[in-house]
Amino acid sequence: MKLSVRLAGFTALAVTLATACAPQTSGNSSSGKDEKTGTLRVWLFQEVDNRPKQRVVDAVLAGFEKAHKGAEVTVEYIPVETRAQRIKAAFNDPKSAPDVIEYGNTDTAGYVRDGGLADGTRDFNAWSEAEDTDPTARQSVTVDGKVYGAPYFVGVRALYYRTDILGELGLGVPRSQAELVSTAQRIRAARPDLYGLAVGGAYTYGAMPFIWAHGGELATGKSGSYASVIDSPAARKGIEAYTSLFGDDNCPAAKCAGMGGNDTVTAFASGKAAMAIGGDFSHAAVEAGKVGGKYAVVPLPGVKPGSIAPAFAGGNNIGVLKSTSHRTLAVELMKRLASKRTQGRLFDAMGFLPTFADVRQQAAAKKPYVKPFVRTLAAGTKFVPASPAWAQIDSSLVLPTMFQEIVSGKKDVTAASADAAKKMNDAFGSVG
Repeated sequence: MKLSVRLAGFTALAVTLATACAPQTSGNSSSGKDEKTGTLRVWLFQEVDNRPKQRVVDAVLAGFEKAHKGAEVTVEYIPVETRAQRIKAAFNDPKSAPDVIEYGNTDTAGYVRDGGLADGTRDFNAWSEAEDTDPTARQSVTVDGKVYGAPYFVGVRALYYRTDILGELGLGVPRSQAELVSTAQRIRAARPDLYGLAVGGAYTYGAMPFIWAHGGELATGKSGSYASVIDSPAARKGIEAYTSLFGDDNCPAAKCAGMGGNDTVTAFASGKAAMAIGGDFSHAAVEAGKVGGKYAVVPLPGVKPGSIAPAFAGGNNIGVLKSTSHRTLAVELMKRLASKRTQGRLFDAMGFLPTFADVRQQAAAKKPYVKPFVRTLAAGTKFVPASPAWAQIDSSLVLPTMFQEIVSGKKDVTAASADAAKKMNDAFGSVG
């Protein structure tokens, strides 16, 4: 049995792994074929340090090939930055397309619109492990009630804070968003060399919890008929709460308006901020920074004291392409790659949070730093509109532009949110 892996400069390490039994499939590939032998091609995202991920994946592939005589798997790790071009080209050229892909969960609706992903509703519903998938993760693979793939891992954000700074200043950990703002301002007043809470005008996923916590939404409707409500009274309250953090009394607009999520986490890790909104995936960078050992993490507070603000549930999925000529094999390989066992091993290797509630609890028991993120997920998370228009809205920086117009004083919240709503509706209308 041959395990062939194409990499960008890494050596494959194969290990055997026993996994679940064969799936039930509908066999409805666009090619009309469902071959049980031959070569399956897989595209996965390349990580900064790909070796730990590769070892986990190699184990899955070795077990798969052992279970299927005459089947081989080739894996190519592709850069995340160029995924859109690569995957769209694959949709347009089935002969060179992979059978299975990893993709960002905000890309689901667009890929379905492009006709690239296979409908796996029956496969997912027949999978015994699927019942433990958390609701938001399932939502991230669902378009118009149909399931296109399996959740692979999830990422959420919470509040990182300096234990030493809060201790020195006699400040408690914020329990509401109002306390978060006042605590940030008190830190800045006492320590003008620090941002109280590092925020970014280009940090869309750090701002969303403020909108959701105040009862606002990005849009209402369903795929094909979304309408923006970013200019609703509730959403405007959240926008006001977030943009109130840009100023000389916390994070000066001149420096912070252009910052994104990585910038805010870097500011915290380098000791330039007392607090920041960072992901579970930010843990390693923070721990390796100047603040290592001098910080803690709690869920980002909501409006009411003691509540948790809804977080955006980011992450990736695994899907089967409609053009595959190996549908049954591809579906089983997808399930093995997204299984509880594999997700547990990916957490151990990479820190990726599992999409299964029971596996996440096991992860939190192993590594306490995960607990605030698990609590955040358990409190309820949100997702972006399941519309192919979201990619356009995101790439054209509709929400960052709105925040930046407000914090620069160019527009007030009412005017900026109304303009953003119009841009979002134009995008929704363009894909209707």
